[in-house]
Amino acid sequence: MKFYPYKRLNRPITLRVTSATLRLPDGNRDHLDTSAYSVQQRTVALGVAQHEDWVSARIGLSATLPPGADSDDAPWTDLCVVAVLTDGETNLRTAVPLRQEAPGSKEWSGSVEVFRDDHVGRASLAALAVATVDGEPGRSIAETDEDWTVDVVAEEPLGGLRLDVKQVSFSKSSREWLRPYSDAPWIVDASGRLPTVLVNTDIEGFTDLLGAESGGLESKVHEMLVAQMATDVWSAVFHSAVGDLEVEPEGSPVFPTDWQGEVLREMLPDVVPGVHVEEALRRVHRRRTGDAGWVELQTRIHYAAVRRAGASKALANALRGLQQLNRGDKA
Repeated sequence: MKFYPYKRLNRPITLRVTSATLRLPDGNRDHLDTSAYSVQQRTVALGVAQHEDWVSARIGLSATLPPGADSDDAPWTDLCVVAVLTDGETNLRTAVPLRQEAPGSKEWSGSVEVFRDDHVGRASLAALAVATVDGEPGRSIAETDEDWTVDVVAEEPLGGLRLDVKQVSFSKSSREWLRPYSDAPWIVDASGRLPTVLVNTDIEGFTDLLGAESGGLESKVHEMLVAQMATDVWSAVFHSAVGDLEVEPEGSPVFPTDWQGEVLREMLPDVVPGVHVEEALRRVHRRRTGDAGWVELQTRIHYAAVRRAGASKALANALRGLQQLNRGDKA
């Protein structure tokens, strides 16, 4: 625990990555999709586009200050928010000011430029709120409690959605509610502390296929099954999260603070593109609780789940495996 000789905010800043763009040697920019960064893992993978010669990356940021940061009776002045990029391996530290989206708003946004030649692996990205307190400028009054990681070589944000996977005989399970689903290969249970995938051991050979690690066609089928399972999981947990939202007195939905909130922040940019995640959540909530629009939104939710699960990549790998197998049979 740290102690400060001046007043500070008692809650951390929430920092999110909202976009990532690579600048190439010819001056063009490659806009990376949302699979390049994971809100839950707080990781940006700049190798996802497989450009080995990129010059720099522009990472879009959004920071939310805790309540009271900009109140009229706050014991500080000259409030500003900065994003700080730190690389211990190359001894680099860069601070970039963010801009307040509107007077009195808790939302601050901006971007940080990451130069490829300045990094060899991972850098840390944090946000700090700085103000003048008791006549002393440059006092830190709040910061993020968990940094983001910017990985300049990784091809995917490590970890993805954390799951609890359990193998269960659906027909003989002590969970009586599972028995009617005895012909299903898996079921997603999103009611617990973490989303759980229950894999049905009653289907002969299925668990062996899921555990395939060879380099043959079985591993490609395994990859497709995992991607399909992940698609179902992302879709299920999104619906679970939006179906259990707390609502403020004026009707605005509140982001959950557990894994459900992380899922929403990760998927909403694909479900309602082009708007801030808070506004996206409000639109989804209005459609779910209103008279129209919820059914039409299901296509976007499924699309977001497919992208987060990497289903297209798994399908492409399986098709290449089949083509190689066919060519081998004809040779």
